[in-house]
Amino acid sequence: MHELGITQNIVAIVTEHAQGKKVQRVLLEIGQLSAIMPNAVRFCFEICTQNTVLAGAILEIKEISGLGRCRQCGAEIPLDKPFGSCNCGSTRLDLIAGEELKIKEIEVEEVCV
Repeated sequence: MHELGITQNIVAIVTEHAQGKKVQRVLLEIGQLSAIMPNAVRFCFEICTQNTVLAGAILEIKEISGLGRCRQCGAEIPLDKPFGSCNCGSTRLDLIAGEELKIKEIEVEEVCV
């Protein structure tokens, strides 16, 4: 399960950016063509965040649909796998969405003194 290593890296990046502040929420964008299983990331997140500034943080995952652009006619077509064919008959497609893995937002606790 490569999601464990991916989640460990996400936790490390968010921890660095939080600069010691308690993290309340993390929003990830995961493309449906990225070969990353969101449910596995959720499972790993709970384990990887124990005893860190992310412990108890809410993990939100926005799944990004696959989208391709035909090299022949320029049409954009939805994809549920990293290949396909256009209505014009061409199979020459460029992937323009669906392979993402982004930490889109982090929300940290602000302490008022």
